[in-house]
Amino acid sequence: MRVFLHGDGITGRGEASGVYYTGDDTDSILTQLERVRDHVEAGIDRATLQQLLPAGGARNALDAALWEHESLQRQKPVWAIAGLGMPKPLTTTFTLSADPPDAVEEALATYGSAKAIKLKLDGDLSADGDRLRLVRKRRPDAWLMVDANQGYSIDRLDSLIPLLVEARVTILEQPVQRGQESGLEYVKCPIPFAADESLLGLADLPALVGRFQIANIKLDKCGGLTEAFAMAHLARKLGLRIMVGNMAGSSLAAAPAFLLGQLCDFVDLDGPTFIAHDLPGGVRYQSGEIFCPEAFWGASSH
Repeated sequence: MRVFLHGDGITGRGEASGVYYTGDDTDSILTQLERVRDHVEAGIDRATLQQLLPAGGARNALDAALWEHESLQRQKPVWAIAGLGMPKPLTTTFTLSADPPDAVEEALATYGSAKAIKLKLDGDLSADGDRLRLVRKRRPDAWLMVDANQGYSIDRLDSLIPLLVEARVTILEQPVQRGQESGLEYVKCPIPFAADESLLGLADLPALVGRFQIANIKLDKCGGLTEAFAMAHLARKLGLRIMVGNMAGSSLAAAPAFLLGQLCDFVDLDGPTFIAHDLPGGVRYQSGEIFCPEAFWGASSH
């Protein structure tokens, strides 16, 4: 879903996919955008938007459009408006789905330049172990994290953790279902837990402390770059490390997330690699890194 915000001869753009597990789908996004149409046409800023719409895809797309519109209007890059330094290429993970071994191996063969890999698990301990051993055998050099996709329970983690340690996994993302995090604070694991589904927006952050060590911030979940920046700062104060992720989408969705990535410890922004036709001039992947030219989204400093 893309938003185009026209005004003063300038067009700001934003893109969102929504959050499937909260019911934030295309129809919901469209309904929310139509509900605030009059406010937007009358003129709003990003601070006002936070009060008009809840976190989710609609606010994310509109927030991004407001960022770009302001950038073009002021002829100042988004990164500069946000108080960041000149953006640098970032090492990103490349994702392997929880597929049968032959499919995992086929996909892995296309990631020869990847420095970091994310392997999805499906909760089947035997199959997950096979996938882990396969990936580590084929890529002994790669930084490796796994996404359990809420597939395990607290009492089953004792069986999974030794497999992760053997495979030299660096991060275990979302080991349990959202709402069933109680008890994670007592699990003895040398591998840090990253919260994905357990973290939607700013209000969820304090409850992560003691149970998770890493906050995975996604713009569709939190409702845009504006709240994401606030989340990153609060996460640091709470002693959490920060990851930026994406739901899906083109370079237009990845561009603001790439800027958030400048503040993060870990980056998972391979979404545009999964679509057949990306927007021209968008993000580039080279040597396992992602880079987004500043002129693709917003004004250029050159």
